[in-house]
Order: sequence, then C-alpha cells, then structure tokens
Amino acid sequence: MNAKILGTAAVALLITVSCQSKKAENEELVMEETEMTAAAEISIEKFTDSPDYLTSSLTLKKPTSTTIAKAGEVEFAFEVGNYELGAQTEKNGMAGNLANSGDGQHIHFILDNMPYSAHYEPEFKRELPEGTHYLVAFLSRSYHESVKNDKSFIAKKMVVGEAGDEMNVDLDQPTMIYSRPKGEYSGADTENLLLDFFLLNTTLSESGNKVRATINGQEFMITEWAPYVIKGLPKGEVTIKLELLDANGNLIPGDFNEVTRTVTLKD
Repeated sequence: MNAKILGTAAVALLITVSCQSKKAENEELVMEETEMTAAAEISIEKFTDSPDYLTSSLTLKKPTSTTIAKAGEVEFAFEVGNYELGAQTEKNGMAGNLANSGDGQHIHFILDNMPYSAHYEPEFKRELPEGTHYLVAFLSRSYHESVKNDKSFIAKKMVVGEAGDEMNVDLDQPTMIYSRPKGEYSGADTENLLLDFFLLNTTLSESGNKVRATINGQEFMITEWAPYVIKGLPKGEVTIKLELLDANGNLIPGDFNEVTRTVTLKD
C-alpha cells in the first residue's frame, strides 16, 4: 500500500474517531440536559383547599400517666371533639388528586418521629418498647393532611419501664414532626404527593424560622406552615429531607428537626 493510500486511511480513521467522540459528547450532553430538565420539573405548591377544622380537638385520656410500668401492649384512649373519625373529608380543588384513605379521617400516631400509624377509632392498643419515648398524635383528614390548630394534637414524653438514653428532644421547644409523604404510591397517586409536617412551639416566616425541604437533591425553602403538593417526581425511589432552620439558616437543635425519608413511586 503506497503512502498516499495510507495517508487517506489515516485521515478517514481520524475523522471517524472524531465523529464518534463528538457523538458521545453530544449524547452525554443530551443525558445531562434531560436529567437537569427532570430535576427542574419537580415543584411544590401550597395547598389551600382543605376545610379548616379550627375547633376540632384531640385529648389523651389513657394512659393516665406518662410513666408506664413495663414494656408491652398499652391501651390508648383519645377524646375527639368536633371531628368525625372515619368520615371522608370534603375534597375541594387539589384534594381530589391526593392519595386518600377509604377508611376516612383518622389519628396520626407518631412515636419518636418514626413513620406514623393511622387509627380510625379513638381507642386502640400499641406495643411500646422499654425506654424513654416521645409521643405526638394529631387529627388527620382522610387524605392524610394534619389538622393544624392549638388543640388538634397531643405531645408527651413517656417512660416505659426503666428510662433509657434520652434523645436530644424537648417538646416544649421548637420541634418538627414528619408526617407525609409515606410508603408507596402507584398510578395516579404518584402525580401529586402531599408534603406535610407538624410544628410544635414555632411558626414559619420569611424573616424567622423556616423548613428546608430537599427532594431528590432539589431544595425548597418553606416559610409558611401549610400543606404542600409535590409534583413532577420520577418513578422509583424518592428521597425527602426536612430541616427546621432558624432565621440565620442554622439547624434548630433537636433530634427530630432533621429527618430523611424515602418513598417509592410505581406505575
């Protein structure tokens, strides 16, 4: 093969390699742009369509003491005022697009800021392990939005058996309790996820305390205590991190004031 042919072949090879390299770069750029677009599609929107239930109340009647002799099954009894457990909440506006419990309105029972259990009757039993625990319970609409007023919840420190190592929690100080999203979502329920939390001893504002929500790495600063709807989430595992911050953007002390949960979205 003469030099001219070899030179032509070398040029052709260089052109081919260059084209392949540019193609790979373009494909990578398209993938990056697609990922950025997907991330940008995630949004949160304040939800204002719920009935207020401003006079609804929740009171703990049993146990009568916050000290329980031993670990095991404990009977809980609540008194519910101006609120009907088991009823379907009126669904206005965006409420009709949220995951809804067919069993109706209920109580969110949260021990140590772990995922809640839902209770549709005012009396039930729960297993409590030995140690020091923090109980928060509040009224919930059928689509799992908490009722937010100064009588709609209870918050108590409980000691079961011998007191264990206490967490850095003071229920008399600004405290955030995670509620929703929770668990698995499928079908149409994946399109609108309720973002909801409960606050103790604080409000939120532009110039005061805030909640930072980080959803699949995208940050949202929340300056009003209200329910929100998350839209544009991809299918699969979704990570939600909530942080209660002070006016300077610092995390407010308390083991419950930073929490990360994962939920799963399916077709």
